Amino acid sequence: MPSAAEPPNEPAPFNDGRLYVIAAPSGAGKTSLVKALMEREPRMRFSVSFTTRKPRPNEIEGRDYHFVTQERFQEMVAQREFLEHARVFDNFYGTGVRAVRTALEQGAQLLLEIDWQGARQVRARLPEARSIFILPPSRRALEERLRARSSDSEVVIQRRLRDAGEDLTHWTEFDYVVINDRFEQALADLQAIVEERGGALAAVRPGLARFAAGLLNPA
Repeated sequence: MPSAAEPPNEPAPFNDGRLYVIAAPSGAGKTSLVKALMEREPRMRFSVSFTTRKPRPNEIEGRDYHFVTQERFQEMVAQREFLEHARVFDNFYGTGVRAVRTALEQGAQLLLEIDWQGARQVRARLPEARSIFILPPSRRALEERLRARSSDSEVVIQRRLRDAGEDLTHWTEFDYVVINDRFEQALADLQAIVEERGGALAAVRPGLARFAAGLLNPA
């Protein structure tokens, strides 16, 4: 399993703005939803993470990720330059604390797309952040979406499917849960959350636990 890094002990003094943390298992459609949400909500800023993985086709440095070497990443860890960081599969990912600090102090609405490990660290340092978990409508849909990616080998797909099961068990740690069955509805749900109208999408809502159990233990 990927190993999460221990969060720093000291709290981060973020008093203004709002941070929205979005996580999901691979294949749930998180990235597409985030991009569409940013187009609908121009007031929001996207927090660009650091990663040690190689750029994918059409990814641009500084727009999609800050691509760094593993040596540079470890230097940043040692210098406590991350709000959160974790190892996912064979690569490292992290959120620069300075950029987040500046955006929130300016009153920005900031969106952070990370995994559950990073989300847990962010909650430890910034409890007032809003956390959102994206669920797929079924395990079959999850697999179909993973296989639709032309860049992943069968070995990678199988590993992502195994890890998706573990990822799914962490949905209860989030404030809100959005089910990505119909894309436009899921997008509208995300928009409702960032507009502070997401009460009906709370993770504690009736029926959600049964639905999630079906994902974790498909017939």
